[in-house]
Order: sequence, then structure tokens, then C-alpha cells
Amino acid sequence: MTDGLLIGLITTGVTLFFLLGVPIFLVIGLWVVGTSLVIDFTLANIGVTLFQGLSFFGLLALPLFILTGDLINAAGIAKRLSDFAYSVLGWLRGGMGMSTLGACGLFAAISGSNAGTTATIGSIMHPEMKNNGYDERFSAATAACGGTVGIIIPPSIIFIVYGFMMNLSISDLFIAGMIPGAMMVLGMMMACHLVARRHGWGTLIPFKVKESAGFARKAYLGFATIGVVLYGIYSGKFSPTEAAAITVGFTLIAGLLITREISIFRLPAIMLRSGQIAGMLAPLIAISVVMQQLLSVLGAGQILQGILNDLGNYYAILGACMVMILLAGMILESLPVTIILAPILAPIAQSAGVDPIHFSVIFLVGAAIGFVTPPFGLNLYVASSITGIPYLRLVRYVIPYFIALITAWIAIALWPPLSMFLVNL
Repeated sequence: MTDGLLIGLITTGVTLFFLLGVPIFLVIGLWVVGTSLVIDFTLANIGVTLFQGLSFFGLLALPLFILTGDLINAAGIAKRLSDFAYSVLGWLRGGMGMSTLGACGLFAAISGSNAGTTATIGSIMHPEMKNNGYDERFSAATAACGGTVGIIIPPSIIFIVYGFMMNLSISDLFIAGMIPGAMMVLGMMMACHLVARRHGWGTLIPFKVKESAGFARKAYLGFATIGVVLYGIYSGKFSPTEAAAITVGFTLIAGLLITREISIFRLPAIMLRSGQIAGMLAPLIAISVVMQQLLSVLGAGQILQGILNDLGNYYAILGACMVMILLAGMILESLPVTIILAPILAPIAQSAGVDPIHFSVIFLVGAAIGFVTPPFGLNLYVASSITGIPYLRLVRYVIPYFIALITAWIAIALWPPLSMFLVNL
């Protein structure tokens, strides 16, 4: 039996395990061990690469930004940002849904996490939207889709991983994600407005400058946190990792001494929750790095490059890459998609003439759309868990947002200045 056939059988077997609900970390781990044995690749390499895959200073930002998100929520700052967004948008039909999306964008500018954004803003705004006359399924879908910008609007955990994998400036990646992230939010707001207007959902409130200014003052800690992160990174005062540490300290002091909604006794529970999330992501990063290494040994990149180069046309190659990213995002979480697929597709796109920074945005927007695309759709599972609405009942209400996101994605791919304008300043 040939090596190729054995690897094919192993791949089929672990795919069945994945479909049966085996955790993705174990699925990738089984494939790695089985493939290593078939190609006579020393198993000692797995342990070495697992360690080296996490031995990168930039990855320290990952648990710190996760902790920042939990502290922002516990300190009541996320609720104040949501109230401010509603005071600005509540006069429009669908204003509360649009304010949910706006709050997701603001929270994303602090936390850098898609699931954290969905869970935090969804738990705050879903009951409010439901009480305001929105269909509860649409409310949950709004929180799920709003969370997609969590990895696009800087700071972004996945941009950090992408920069680490592809040896790109993380600060440049953050800057490149600003306009595309805003586009995604605005596109989804338009979709929300159209759907709400069609169904007559929501109660309109008058826009009052004085009242909105009052909510803005109450949310000043959230704006200050965003300002600290963005100014520090983009001015070069500190690295993204240092920015994450400073943000943790800032939000911790704000919660303990200013809003006083965090007590010393609550800190262990907050840190435990953040640690649990980081503890799920770190092994997944490490084992995905090993899998990517094995794919490189097997020549997967060269095979795929040969196939795509036969397409010849710039737009055909870019379109094929985008289809593969979306399909991968439909069945895998963004971390393994990024670590496994980016080192294969990025050189192909670059050889076709796509700027590496621009392609990083294209890649991660596609991965973000996968968060709300069945059968995996991580954000849909998060929204389902916090609202108690079955996963399958949410899918239909995602469609308007999905169309808006795909439209924004195509525009970002076809017009590089959307990603590169701020980077080139």
C-alpha cells in the first residue's frame, strides 16, 4: 500500500472523527501522528515543534487581549459602549440592531476576539432587542454576525498569529484591517436596517445631541482604552504585546477604582475564564503549526501552486484562493485555517501580484465570514449558547448579513486601497 493511499485513509478517518464531534485539537493531532508514522518522520519532531510553535513573544498578546475583553465586560464598560451606540442610532429603523453591530465594532477595537465580542455584546443586547420588538432569532444572529469583526478591527488576535506565521509587521496588519472592518460593520448595519424596516421591528427614539453626549461621557473609559491601544501601537511607543499588557492594567484599574464593578474577590473567576479560553487556543495553535510543517514536507504548497498557476489570470487565482478560504472557514476555526492554509496560499497570491498585507486582510475577512457559515459557524454556536436558541433556527436569519459580508469581502479583494491606503500613509 502506497504512502499516498495510507495518508488518504488517515485523512478520511480523522474527518469521520471530526464529523462525530471529536475536538479539532485531537483530530489534527491524530492526523499528525499517523502521517508522521507513514512518511517515517520522527515523532520527536512533534514535541519540539509544539514547543517552538508557541515560543514567540508576539503570541503573549493573545491571552492578554482575551483577559482585556473579560475585564471590559466585568467593569461595565461594554454596557456603556452599547448604550452610547444606541443613543446615536436609535432614531433609525433597526437602530437597536444597528447599535448592537456598532457596539461589536467598538468592543472589537479592545478585545480582538470574535467569540468574545459575540458573547459579551450578545449577552447585553439580545434581551434588549427582544424587548424592543425584534425577533429573538434575528437578535441572536445579529450578535453572531457582529462578532465577525472581532478579528478584523484592530487589535486582532488572528492578525497577531498571521503576522507570526508569515513574518509580517503586526502593526501594519492592524492598520490594514481598520477600513475593511468599518466596511463590514456599515454593510451589516445597512442589512439590519433593511430587514427591520421590512418587518417593522424596533421602537424609534429621537436623536438628542445632549443625551448622546451624556452617554459618550459615561463610555469614556471604553474610548480611552481604544485610544491607548491604537496610539501606542501606531505611534511605535510600544508593541502589540506591550499594548495588550498596558490595556489589561488600564481596564483592571478602571474596573476596581473607577466603575467599581470589579471586586478583588471576582478577579480569580475572571482570570480563570480567560485562562480557559487561552488554554483552548494555545494547543490548537501549536498542533496546527506541526500540521502545516508536515504539509510542507509533503509538498502540498507546490502541488496547489501548480494547480492555481495553471489558471493564469490574476483574478482567477485570487478568486480560487478566496473560495478555498471560505470553504475551510466553513468547517474549521480561524486559527487552524490561518496556520495551515495561509503559508500555502499567501506565496501563491504573492506570485500572482497580490500584496502580502492586502492578502492578509482578504484571507482573514474570509476566515471571519466562516464564523457565521454552517456547518461549523463558531459564532452561531456562541450565540446559541448565550440565548438558548437552537443553532439551526439561527441560520436563516444570518443570510442578510452573510450577503453584506460577502459583498464587502469582494470589494476589499478587488480594490487594494481599502486595505493599503492607511498602511501607505
